[in-house]
Formats: sequence, C-alpha cells, structure tokens
Amino acid sequence: MKLEGSCQCGKVTYRIDSDTPYPYMYCFCSICRKTSGALTCNIMGKRDTLKIRGERYVKKYHAVMREKGQRPHRSEGERWFCGECGTHLFVADDRWPEGIWPNAAAVDTELPEPPEQVRIMLAFKPKWVPAPGEGPTFKRYPKLSIAKWHENHGLSGESRKSPKSPKSRKTRKAS
Repeated sequence: MKLEGSCQCGKVTYRIDSDTPYPYMYCFCSICRKTSGALTCNIMGKRDTLKIRGERYVKKYHAVMREKGQRPHRSEGERWFCGECGTHLFVADDRWPEGIWPNAAAVDTELPEPPEQVRIMLAFKPKWVPAPGEGPTFKRYPKLSIAKWHENHGLSGESRKSPKSPKSRKTRKAS
C-alpha cells in the first residue's frame, strides 16, 4: 500500500510503501506520550521507498530512556519530526534497516481498520491516560513484530492470498 503523510503545517510531506499498514498497536511509553501525545500508534513502511519533500525542515531526535533503577540512556531509534510545527512523522532505527515506522497520526492516506487493538507499554501509562478498546494488552513491548502480527491476521504479503479467520476480540492480558 502506498502511504502519504505530512506534518500539520504542510512544510513536510512524504510517501512510503507499506505491506503492514494496519494501525493496531497503541503505545503508552513516556517517549511516545511526550513526542506524540497520550495515545500513539506507529505502523511500518519500507525504508528504501521513503521519499520526503521539505527535508530541510525535518529534525531528528534520539529520546532519552528513563526507567527506575537504571541510568538514563539515549534511544537507538531516531524520531523524525517537523522542525517548524513539531509533528512527529516517523521513527527509524538502524538495528532494523529495512523499516521505518510512520506515526499513524501523520499519515494522510486512509488506513485500513484493524481486526483488533493492542495496547503496549502499559507499565508506563499514567493513571489519567485512558486505554480504551478491547484486545491484547502488554506491560512492555511484545515479542510479536508488526510484520508477524499482520501475517498472523492474514493482512500482509502471502497471507493475504489465504486469509485466516480473525482472532477473538476478547481482551487478553499478557506480560
């Protein structure tokens, strides 16, 4: 699927291809909350297809990771945002050089509705932030990748040719 996205002020626009366009995983970690808002969702795109207009306005930031009992340290992932209006555009991490993770809120293309919602990093969610929806929940980041989730639901690549039955929408709790 071809995706188009932009910042709020319009100085940055981008295009990227994605085989995994379902915005299903909502993150509540402090980094996502503070760079994107109380509820955020990234999807995955193919890095080699990314085309940016207005690149001179794009800024990159390595977030500081803070967790009780550990020294603060710089995140390996780069958060890219518009330096004019502050819109969080996407995340890139060279540990996974094929992908780039657009913030679903900055994508202008109509995204498909996921069969379930997954909420992650709930160990870091403040009490005032709601975690609406049904579906699996995780205290931290789950081991299941975005690509594997799409495959398991018959929503990417080869799996789209023979869709599996949708998973239960009942809430599951996981660690």
